[in-house]
Amino acid sequence: MALSPLNQRRWENFKAHRRGYLSLWFFLILFGLSLFAELLANDKPLLVQFRGDLYVPVMKDYPETVFGGSFASTTNYRDPFVAELINKEGWMLWPPVRFSYQTINYNLEVPAPAPPSSDNLLGTDDQGRDVLARIIYGFRVSVVFALVLTLTSSVIGIIAGALQGYYGGWVDLAGQRFIEIWSGLPMLFMLIILSSVVEPGFWWLLGIMLLFSWTDLTGLVRAEFLRARNLEYVRAARALGMSDSRIMFRHMLPNAMVSTLTYLPFIFTGAIGILTSLDFLGFGLPPGSASLGELVAQGKNNLTAPWLGISAFVTLAVLLTLLVFIGEAARDAFDPRKQQV
Repeated sequence: MALSPLNQRRWENFKAHRRGYLSLWFFLILFGLSLFAELLANDKPLLVQFRGDLYVPVMKDYPETVFGGSFASTTNYRDPFVAELINKEGWMLWPPVRFSYQTINYNLEVPAPAPPSSDNLLGTDDQGRDVLARIIYGFRVSVVFALVLTLTSSVIGIIAGALQGYYGGWVDLAGQRFIEIWSGLPMLFMLIILSSVVEPGFWWLLGIMLLFSWTDLTGLVRAEFLRARNLEYVRAARALGMSDSRIMFRHMLPNAMVSTLTYLPFIFTGAIGILTSLDFLGFGLPPGSASLGELVAQGKNNLTAPWLGISAFVTLAVLLTLLVFIGEAARDAFDPRKQQV
């Protein structure tokens, strides 16, 4: 679908911001790869050929008896005995990293946390789990969590701000007083309290954070609607009998979205930071989950294993820097004062 001249100019302005444009592509490549984490880091082969038959262990569990073993339990392909059975009459195609985020390497030559080696390129944590595999899965969890939180909180915040700005009066006054009280609550401490009462999970934690993050865009959208509610095109739409909902979301919202979109990358960055903080403090995702915050805590607790802290720092620094650069480029692209060179 062809872009309008205005959106085409904005896209050209975005591409002219070389740092942000390259950051967008780099981020999309990293996120795209993380979506296929099971094919990049897994303790199961991608493909097994045994006695002329093909098997896909990464998608389906097979009992050990299928490959000539003695037990009907799920095959452990890292077991040297099972590997020898398969390799005698077939072959295995492994992913680049032969560990999942929960796989423990029992063949370490030194006590965990083990330093980087040919088996564990970034070393292991203090439980013997591969750091690179946990980063790949943790990157995906963090980005998906922040993406869902940003979209859902933005929708709620935009609707609340639109209602306040369009109707004004007591609706606006009551909404502002409520938001002032609600946003004055110490969000991180409230999250810690709520997370300690219930067992946190991905969706439960998302819901708790949504309670406090929906106000991020409310003030901005409210200001845009307050400015536009008395413009000529809004008055004309009212005079023609158009419904309030259609005026708000069909005619006024597109104008408010220009400034709103420039804030989304920064809200996205903040969501990743909050999730990392909660995981670091032990109030985030369940124990054992792939988490960048848990990796930061591992680095703090194991100062003699610098590869843990360095890996966590580099991953978070790269991720957040890319998002900030994307946000800067989006802000310049939608700035009416910026002209394409």
